Amino acid sequence: MADFGASTATETVAAQSLTQTTREKLRQLVARIEKLEEEKKSIADDIKESYAEAKTFGFDSKVLRQVIRIRKLDRNEREEQEQLRDLYLHALGEI
Repeated sequence: MADFGASTATETVAAQSLTQTTREKLRQLVARIEKLEEEKKSIADDIKESYAEAKTFGFDSKVLRQVIRIRKLDRNEREEQEQLRDLYLHALGEI
């Protein structure tokens, strides 16, 4: 069975060893990260809604995601991946 008293004592010593400035900086960082996590969730929801809207217009969301991913690549990287994909497909007899 775990000794919770030792853990609590360790946590107390650790908390006391932080300066007031360090504790305040920690609080600020945690608050900022929590705010960013909320924003990230909101943005993810907005993206999900955009894909749903695209679907109502008859666009395939799976293909649309591929287009978005491809557009993030620079031209040389994209061409290299396309060549490799075609090489693999040809080797498998798919094209």
